[in-house]
Amino acid sequence: MIISSFQTSVAVFALIILHVSALDTFKAAVYEHAVILPNHTETRVSQDDALLLMNKNIDILERAIKLAAEQGAQIIVTPEDAIYGWKFTREAIFPYLEDIPDPLVNWIPCQDPHRFGHTPVQARLSCLAKNNSIYVLANIGDKKPCNSSCDSTCPPNGHYQYNTNVVYDAKGKLVARYHKYNLYSELQFDVPKKPELVTFNTSFGKFGIFTCFDILFHDPAVTLVKDFHVDTILFPTAWMNVLPFLTAIEFHSAWAMGMRVNLLVANTHNVSLKMTGSGIYAPHSPKVYHYDMETELGKILFAEVDSYPQNSPTYPPAVDWSAYATTVKPFPGQKNSFRGFISRDEFNFTELFENAGNLTVCQKELCCHLSYRMLGKEENKVYVLGAFAGLHGRRRREYWQVCTMVKCKSTNLTTCGQPVDTALTRFEMFSLSGTFRTEYVFPEVLLTKINLAPGKFEVLKDGRLVNKDGSSEPILTVSLFGRWYTKDVRSISGGTSNSATTYLIISTLLMITALQNIVMV
Repeated sequence: MIISSFQTSVAVFALIILHVSALDTFKAAVYEHAVILPNHTETRVSQDDALLLMNKNIDILERAIKLAAEQGAQIIVTPEDAIYGWKFTREAIFPYLEDIPDPLVNWIPCQDPHRFGHTPVQARLSCLAKNNSIYVLANIGDKKPCNSSCDSTCPPNGHYQYNTNVVYDAKGKLVARYHKYNLYSELQFDVPKKPELVTFNTSFGKFGIFTCFDILFHDPAVTLVKDFHVDTILFPTAWMNVLPFLTAIEFHSAWAMGMRVNLLVANTHNVSLKMTGSGIYAPHSPKVYHYDMETELGKILFAEVDSYPQNSPTYPPAVDWSAYATTVKPFPGQKNSFRGFISRDEFNFTELFENAGNLTVCQKELCCHLSYRMLGKEENKVYVLGAFAGLHGRRRREYWQVCTMVKCKSTNLTTCGQPVDTALTRFEMFSLSGTFRTEYVFPEVLLTKINLAPGKFEVLKDGRLVNKDGSSEPILTVSLFGRWYTKDVRSISGGTSNSATTYLIISTLLMITALQNIVMV
C-alpha cells in the first residue's frame, strides 16, 4: 500500500510539473524551399552523387533552421521532396533512401550515426535540431527490406520504399516517423499497408503529421484531429496550385478553419510547376502566409501560435453546416441555371445578374443559397453561383459537395470555372450556405492576385459563410468546399505496393488466360 501510494504521488507530481511547464503559445516557423533538382531522375546515380545533391539542399535548409532558432522558434517545418526533388523511377530513387527506424528505438543519430547502417542524412538533420535546440520536420525517403518468399507483396527489388516525414526534437532525438499513405503519381514509392496515425507530445502541445495529398482524405488527416485530438498538424507538401478551389493558401487555411486545428504548412517552391504557398494557419484565421509566382526564391515564415487552441478565446464554435440552408425555401435562380465545368467536374451555375440579390442553385442532394450585394457591378465582369455534388476529377475517387460564388474568365459563360487570378468587383455583403450531408466543410475566400482575407469573413454556427466589417477587397471566389468521405471510392492499390500491384494484375490476367485455354480445350 505504501509503495502504491508513493507511485501515485509521483505520477500526480509529474502531471503537475508537466502542466506548469506547458507553454500557452509557441513560435513556429515554416520554410518554402526552392529545391535544387537532380539532372537525371530516370537513371540511377551512385550513392555518393545522391548524397552530394541532398547535402546541397540541406545546406540551404540549415540556414533556414539556424535563422528560425535565432528568432526563437521552437519548431520548423520543411517541405515535401525538399532534399532530392520528385518524379523518380523506383530504381532511380533508391540511392537517396535510408533505413529509418521506428522512433521507439530511442535514437539520436547525431550521437550514434552508424547504429542503423549508412544514415548520413538522418545524422545531419539530427545534428541541426540538436545544435540549434529546435524541433525539425524533414521529408526524406525510407527503405525497408522484405522477402518475397514470405511476403507476397514484396517488390521485386526486395525493398519497400516510402515517402517519409521525420521529426527530431531539440536534443536531436528521432521522435516521429510517418510514411505517406495517399500518394499522388509517385511510382517510386509504395503505399503502406494501412494509414499510420503518428503523433508526438511536447511542452507546447500535441502534434500530428501527414503529407500533401493526405489532406484531401479522411485517413490519416481527419482521424488525427477527431480521434487523437492533436493541437497542431505539421504538413510538408509539394503542392501544385489549381484554381479556383485548390490553391495551397486557400485550401490549407480553409482546412485549418474547418477542422478547428493549427496547421503548419511548408510548400516546395517551383514557379514552372505552380508550386508555392506556405503558411501558419490557426483555427480562426491565417497567422501568416506566402504566395510567390514571381521569383525563384525560398521564404521563411514565423508566427506565434496557441499551443492548445481549444482553450483560446478565439477558438471557433462547432458548426452545423446545413442548419440554415435546410430551413430556407429556394431563392430564384434555379430555373436560369446552366451547366459548366470546373476542371473535369460538371457544375450547375446561375448568373449573378443584378448588383444585389438572393439566388439558389442545386445539384443532386446539394442546394446552395447566396445572398449578396456588390458595391458596383463592373462592366463585362460575370460572377456565377455554382453547385457540385459527386465524385471529383479524373480519378473519380473523392466525393465532393461544393457551393461556390466564382468570377468567370469572360462574359462568355462557357469560361465560368476556368482559372482567373485577378478581379475588380468588391462585395459589400455576402452570405453563402448549402444543404451539406457532411460535417466536413472548408470555408474559402480568395481575393484578387491570390490573396487571403484574414479577419474579413466568418462562419456562423448555422453554416453561413459571411463577410465581416463591410466591403471586401476584389473577390475571385467564395466557396464552401465539402468532403463526404463515406461516399469515396477506394483506390485499387489499397495497402499494396505499386510494383506489387502491377505484378498481381499481370499474374491474374495470365491465370485467366490459362483457364480460358483449358475451357476451350
